[in-house]
Amino acid sequence: MTTVNTRESAGDQTVGAKKTGGFTATAANYIDERTSISGAVKELGRKIFPDHWSFLLGEVALYSFVIILLSGSFLTFFFQASMAEVVYDGSYAPLKGIPMSVAMSSTMDISFDIRGGLLMRQVHHWAALLFVAAIGLHMLRIYFTGAFRKPRELNWVIGFILFILAMAEGFTGYSLPDDLLSGNGLRIIDGLVKGIPVIGTWTSFLLFGGEFPGTDIVGRLYSLHILLLPAIIVALIAMHLLFVVVHKHTQYPAAGHTNQNVVGYPVLPVYAAKAGGFFFIVFGVVMLIASLFTINPIWNYGPYDPSPVSAGTQPDWYIGFADGAMRLIPPGWEVVWLNHTYSLNIVVVLAVVGLFIVTVMVYPFIEAWITGDKREHHVLDRPRNAPTRTAIGAAGVTFYASLWAAASSDIMATHFHLTMEGVIHTLQATTLLGPILAFFIAKRVCLALQKKDREIVLHGYESGRIVRLPGGEFVEVHQPVDEYERWKLVSYSDFKPLMLRPNAQGKIGPAEKVRAGLSRWFFEDRITPVTQTELNRAHGDHPSAITDQEHQSAITDK
Repeated sequence: MTTVNTRESAGDQTVGAKKTGGFTATAANYIDERTSISGAVKELGRKIFPDHWSFLLGEVALYSFVIILLSGSFLTFFFQASMAEVVYDGSYAPLKGIPMSVAMSSTMDISFDIRGGLLMRQVHHWAALLFVAAIGLHMLRIYFTGAFRKPRELNWVIGFILFILAMAEGFTGYSLPDDLLSGNGLRIIDGLVKGIPVIGTWTSFLLFGGEFPGTDIVGRLYSLHILLLPAIIVALIAMHLLFVVVHKHTQYPAAGHTNQNVVGYPVLPVYAAKAGGFFFIVFGVVMLIASLFTINPIWNYGPYDPSPVSAGTQPDWYIGFADGAMRLIPPGWEVVWLNHTYSLNIVVVLAVVGLFIVTVMVYPFIEAWITGDKREHHVLDRPRNAPTRTAIGAAGVTFYASLWAAASSDIMATHFHLTMEGVIHTLQATTLLGPILAFFIAKRVCLALQKKDREIVLHGYESGRIVRLPGGEFVEVHQPVDEYERWKLVSYSDFKPLMLRPNAQGKIGPAEKVRAGLSRWFFEDRITPVTQTELNRAHGDHPSAITDQEHQSAITDK
């Protein structure tokens, strides 16, 4: 009986498995016949994704956003976006009996009364900081390697808009608890908006629903934070990834290398498995940081009160450049005209920061216009081989860093026992002169590295070994570079300035003159790549470039 029952059971399991498998196959066929998804999956699985570590920065940004969505969904069940006043009666004793907004009270409840609430708050905040940082670093990698060139100019614009939206998303979330810190941040925004000529006051009233702090600013920011901004970000991320698939991925030079996987791996199955594992690594690191390091302890700040003036208020790091720009403006920049006061200290900041942002966003089109380069680019540049572009990037980073540092001018003064005026004056000089100095230093360094590469290609690496030739001459043995290394050192184009050409009417317009001048400035300092003739001559005619093989041959002849 036992044997019979076992066989019957096994038979039932086999039949069940066949039925289950048949149902799964039928469902898969049903879906595929109506969507053709198998072709898309097969095509996507063939895509090669580069295996260089720098490409992981974009993945960190994507995974951070996923963590933000997961943790934010948890927090929405408990947060109440209302500025109605209540008396706090939660678990945190120091604030018991203190009047505060419902938003602040619910945030306190999440932190102290909801199981896992404080952890989720900190995971959400740390992931938001990582999201902005990863996008910024990812864009720096794209810029310095020239990955923004044709046909990826539009993807650069999308990525930069994502960076701006990520900062806006972070600021709206930072302002939701209605604590003293976020309230002061909103007060700064209110001052900036009111400083805009003509429309500033009306815009502030529209934004805050009345005189600051208004009646429902938290509710409006909450709608932006959980609905409008995330929807736009998700749409732009989808467009960004779609363009990556359509344009194919850029890659570092790898021709001639013996390792066939130096470029990358197909998405399925290798890269998909690696990406999945990397997601859990990022998730785990964020959870670990959130568990060990407190961020935004609103219970230390208390509810927002517009009457006292609080010192030491610092925004999150990604907003620091705007705050720093305000601090660097000299006093007395108000102008009275027709009985109206115009705050140039705010207008100038908005104009300069706005111009900087727009310039960064459209830079791919500016460079393409200056260089006249209309080719498609799928292989990345070494930053040293584009010295002017690298120098411009260094100048831009220095300018941004100076504004960023200025946001902490008061902290620098108090911690290092310096005068506030001395710190501000130093940062003003750094903001104006730092980018110019950074440009020239970066360009000189790039040209020097190109010269060094040229020497290495022609004469090899210096080994430090001194040998005596049969004729009595002492020379240093050089280690020759392999074919792949040599190809990498010489595989870049020597662009030349554009030539002025008359139009159909035989005239040269002002725009063309400006373009030619910018092109000369862009390409005036350059190192010509090594030619094959130079390579043959160097290896055949220069005994100072003797290699180990030549040394052994000389010893044998002797």
